[in-house]
Amino acid sequence: MSDDAGFCPNYNAARKRFRDAALALGCSLEAYSIEQTGPDGEDLTIDVAFLGNPNSQKIVVVSSGLHGVEGFFGSAVQCTLLEKHLVNWDESQGIGLLLVHALNPYGFAWRRRWNEENIDLNRNFLLSGEVYSGSPAKYGELNAFFNPTSPPSQFEPFLLKAIAIILRYGINSLTSTLPVGQYDFPQGLFFGGHQPSKTYQILDANFVRWIGNATDAVHIDLHTGLGKKATYKLFIDYPPESESTQWLIANFGADYMEPYQRRKVAYKFRGGLGNWCQAKVPQCNYRYLTAEFGTYSVIQVVEALRAENRAHFFSPANHPSKESTSQRLMEIFVPADRGWRNAVVSQGLDLVDRAIAAL
Repeated sequence: MSDDAGFCPNYNAARKRFRDAALALGCSLEAYSIEQTGPDGEDLTIDVAFLGNPNSQKIVVVSSGLHGVEGFFGSAVQCTLLEKHLVNWDESQGIGLLLVHALNPYGFAWRRRWNEENIDLNRNFLLSGEVYSGSPAKYGELNAFFNPTSPPSQFEPFLLKAIAIILRYGINSLTSTLPVGQYDFPQGLFFGGHQPSKTYQILDANFVRWIGNATDAVHIDLHTGLGKKATYKLFIDYPPESESTQWLIANFGADYMEPYQRRKVAYKFRGGLGNWCQAKVPQCNYRYLTAEFGTYSVIQVVEALRAENRAHFFSPANHPSKESTSQRLMEIFVPADRGWRNAVVSQGLDLVDRAIAAL
């Protein structure tokens, strides 16, 4: 069952709903196990549905759950799309629709942002020649604050500590350190891994075939947790004067775009899914959008991630902090507020409509 806004209560329900809706619409359907189990012993899979002519020259890709717990939102958009939005799908328009459900099924099932190896999958897709090592200059100095090696405490004055860190290092120093990824602290936040993840391996073996002969593609990767609540921004990594940037602005609106040059970071992002996808299909004009739907403030997001990570690694088994920090993380990335849920699913569907219309 799902709530009125289309959100399922757990990974199992979301996967079943997605597969049932895809089959009912006549999609081709594939499933890829990551060889892990969920809370009820269920096999965890990445599920892929395709609608339209497999030889389409134009394709819209919609992916969800790269960051585990955020999959509750992405799945809601994908399932609602299949159940209610595509009933009059016209194959004669020559566009294929590829839906990739739960790229991080482990994080989705266990309500974590990271995968079974504590990897941030959006830092794991390194390009040829890149190595799984290195970190931003100040990550080592800040590691003790970001990743304490003790169970979380509700009495810890996190906000005061965070303010002290900001005053000491500066806000720009923090934003150029924490979210950009690191490869040296396996139990730390935003760890990119030491090798290709299972998700990477599955995509590496199948992605080119999924895209097929397409010459033009728009890929929307659905996320939550960044930006103004119940609104979205589209993050792109193209130079502002590039044809791709201008095309995306013309079709999706300048107000929604967050060009890469506005990200005031000193350490280059590595391992992002978008650049990897583009490199895999160089013959395709592949335009990638990271769609971020806002929930809570950045400081609340960091606090929740930090507490859940501490509980995951350092709280004893069955300790109350494991469940409380998991519930908090769920609220931070998938607010229970019905108004938020209705708004973001509606906006997500509109975003897919824009992508289809653009092609």
